[in-house]
Amino acid sequence: MAVSNNLTAILNFIALICSVPIIAAGIWLASKPDNECITWLRWPVVFIGILSLLVSLLGFVGAYWNKQSLLALYLWVMAILIILLLVFVVLAYVSTSPTGEYGVPGRAYSEYRLDGFSPLLRNHITSSENWGKIRACLAATQVCPKLSQEYISAEQFFAGHISPVQSGCCKPPTICGYQYVNPIMWINPVNPVGDADCSIWNNNPTQLCYNCDSCKAGLLGNLRMEWRKANVILIVVVVVLLCVYLIACSAFRNAQPQELFQRDK
Repeated sequence: MAVSNNLTAILNFIALICSVPIIAAGIWLASKPDNECITWLRWPVVFIGILSLLVSLLGFVGAYWNKQSLLALYLWVMAILIILLLVFVVLAYVSTSPTGEYGVPGRAYSEYRLDGFSPLLRNHITSSENWGKIRACLAATQVCPKLSQEYISAEQFFAGHISPVQSGCCKPPTICGYQYVNPIMWINPVNPVGDADCSIWNNNPTQLCYNCDSCKAGLLGNLRMEWRKANVILIVVVVVLLCVYLIACSAFRNAQPQELFQRDK
């Protein structure tokens, strides 16, 4: 029984360490300017990481001090946590699989179409109820103004690898044919009917293309890029936790006959 408990304690210490990258990934996501504007997306990964840490700590304490009731509780809660993580990983993957990204000739950056993204995420982000708040939040950030500090000439800007949200919100769509003045000032479109967003573009720093579909698509492009990176960490952690759980279940089951034998004596 001591060997089984020691093994379970070691495994839960590993699981406890695995909670650190989950929390780190959650904090990284929450710190992104685009995620700051979508409050419901900011903290779920951090919450799952903290929950994983507490569950692993419960299993470690139960194994180290041979508390069978704590170990049984730990196995039940760990099963729920793994199911929760699996659902979260699958949902994140499905929501971020489609992409509205497309290349633009002569530009290092891409542009984005709103209808290319998953309806599950798109419909929530772009609803009139939510977009007004998100738009105001984006306009208050330095996402667009900092482009003017990073790029001077048109050549520099066109060769720059700007983020999806900057591509969609800080400039008009390329198809409109606007003339570059600086990254957030464009004039004299040669094809003003090339896209519905062409007429929405405004050089006012508080407006720019924040009301454009391209801005909504750019925000979705940012979210997709960031969440797919975080999802890699979550998938690795799920695999590790599942291995820990299966071995811990086996160790707990093997310890029970020994426990009963010691009670009979």
